[in-house]
Amino acid sequence: MMGLESGDGSLSVYNRDRVIIVVAIIIITCVSWVYLFNLSGDMDSMSGFDSKTGLSRAMPNMVPWGFSDWISMFVMWFVMMIGMMVPTASPMILMFSTVNRQKKAQNQPYVATAVFLSGYVLVWLGFSIGATVSNWVLHSNTLLSGMMGESTSNLFGGVLLISAGIFQWTPIKKACLNNCRTPMGFLMTEWKNGSYGAFRMGLGHGIYCLGCCWLLMALLFVLGVMNLVWIAVLTALILVEKVAPKGDWVSRITGIGFAVWGIILLFQI
Repeated sequence: MMGLESGDGSLSVYNRDRVIIVVAIIIITCVSWVYLFNLSGDMDSMSGFDSKTGLSRAMPNMVPWGFSDWISMFVMWFVMMIGMMVPTASPMILMFSTVNRQKKAQNQPYVATAVFLSGYVLVWLGFSIGATVSNWVLHSNTLLSGMMGESTSNLFGGVLLISAGIFQWTPIKKACLNNCRTPMGFLMTEWKNGSYGAFRMGLGHGIYCLGCCWLLMALLFVLGVMNLVWIAVLTALILVEKVAPKGDWVSRITGIGFAVWGIILLFQI
């Protein structure tokens, strides 16, 4: 692709775009985390666990979910996914903006980066619906210490940890992670013109990220759905997997750790 020429002001526009996108990502991430912190404070005062330490203080609350519970849990999961996954997708979002600006400089159609991002976010909205349903199933069967608590079953926790550990070594994990780790490669092979094309690319990238990270997200049912420490740790792990030079090996090493942890839990049954 052709470079950006500074003589006609394209470089300054390019830099401006990057600044706007980075600031927008920071704002979205901060707003999401502020919401989670506030929610954790509310849960600490009314539920059976400490969300900042992940320690249970009560038995599962078996009050049936009402409509407001379903909505609040979905919003919680969706905001959590935004706070975790949008910052980890920032290299891809910035690369899309760069390629998009280059194409505009070549008099090709320009599409707002928000269109690409909306496709990406839609995938995590769908995941949030599935996570909310799973949350209800586990809570209804007393497998969680509370609506937003951690697992009460060593069997369930052990099996999920071992599954996540094994998944970190699978070909599908590697394939999905490779697409997340190479933004330019993804855009060169998947590029589609127009707004609908940008939306489909965002959707496609979101699907790769989901394929890469869904079992890591499921671990929150073991570690604590609103355990802010583990939410931050998993976010950092996903970011390292995507951007670190040896991110794929970090994935495999943590997989071993999850599997060993799961085996230890099974021996405690």
